[in-house]
Amino acid sequence: MRLTDAQRQTIRAAVSAIFGERASLRLFGSRTDDSLRGGDIDLHIQVVGVNPGERLDRELKLRAKLLRQLGDRRIDVVVQDPSEPARAIDNQALETGVEL
Repeated sequence: MRLTDAQRQTIRAAVSAIFGERASLRLFGSRTDDSLRGGDIDLHIQVVGVNPGERLDRELKLRAKLLRQLGDRRIDVVVQDPSEPARAIDNQALETGVEL
């Protein structure tokens, strides 16, 4: 996994503050492969009971917070309610992602 301990801690703390302690967090995409370089930070968050409009608002707050704390990096955030049908990107993140 190509994130430092400090970056992982920062991401976990931000997700917990915005989505709550019960949110499930995974890193997926190229950052999970130690043999690669560069790449954006792809995060998949599962959270139950948050309506779609509120999920989008929280997603935007998380992106802004992480940009302030981690610097100018490409950060992609995918938020899923596991009680709703999974999209292809949800399945990819769940199959290949690494829990943070």
